[in-house]
Amino acid sequence: MTENHSNDICATCGTHYAPGKVPELCPICDDDRQFVPEGGQVWTSSRQLQRRHSVLVRQLYPQVYEIKVIPDFAIAQRAFLVLTASGNILWDCIPLLTEDLVSFIRSKGGLKAIAFSHPHYYSNMNEWAAVFDCPVYIHQKDEQWIFNRGPQVSTWEGGAKTLWEGIKIIHTGGHFPGSAVLHIPPLTPGGAVLCGDSLYIARSRQHIAIQYSYPNHIPLPAKTVREIYDRLLQLPFDTLHGAFDWQNLPGKAKEVLEASVRRYFE
Repeated sequence: MTENHSNDICATCGTHYAPGKVPELCPICDDDRQFVPEGGQVWTSSRQLQRRHSVLVRQLYPQVYEIKVIPDFAIAQRAFLVLTASGNILWDCIPLLTEDLVSFIRSKGGLKAIAFSHPHYYSNMNEWAAVFDCPVYIHQKDEQWIFNRGPQVSTWEGGAKTLWEGIKIIHTGGHFPGSAVLHIPPLTPGGAVLCGDSLYIARSRQHIAIQYSYPNHIPLPAKTVREIYDRLLQLPFDTLHGAFDWQNLPGKAKEVLEASVRRYFE
């Protein structure tokens, strides 16, 4: 990939800003849902990322790969490459796109769409969209958080956006107004959900949190949790995969969600 020498990447969240339009503080981090480091704002460049990091691709299912920057950078989330006969989907982004990764994804058929759980993972979405010539889907309620809007970014409204082969982006709200999950009914016997940070799977995998801010431990109002829970109950699923590589909850995900919400209200 072409190296960018400009320090236009927030080292805390991985968001890429347009060269010459870098703010004093990253507005994604200068918010109650994230944080500016105690030592102050830190910026880095694509060239530095390419030198210091690489990308790990690991198969979770025959049709799903997780993609992660190693060693960890910024929030350290993973993205998911979902393969379908009708076109491939990238769920969330990582802030590093290498030539090897581009070649791998092209060997699998490229990308037909990129979709997001929430603004913390927008990272270098414009680069991904340009390389693979595909649209980026972001819920309209998070439009104010698009600080570097490329020509392929498109917003959608309402409770769901249907993609293809039964796959849908489902609006949940909560963590951000436009927070969403990706529902993939045929992935597992009971259906699977890629949830990003819209739901946070605990290390024990016995609890799921639904919060306004995860790093700052700020809860959501009970009314909002109930609304999110009610939306999710309408989806058939038995498996959840979250934003981090240990957040895999196969087989019993809906039961864990039900128990977690019940515990919250009790």
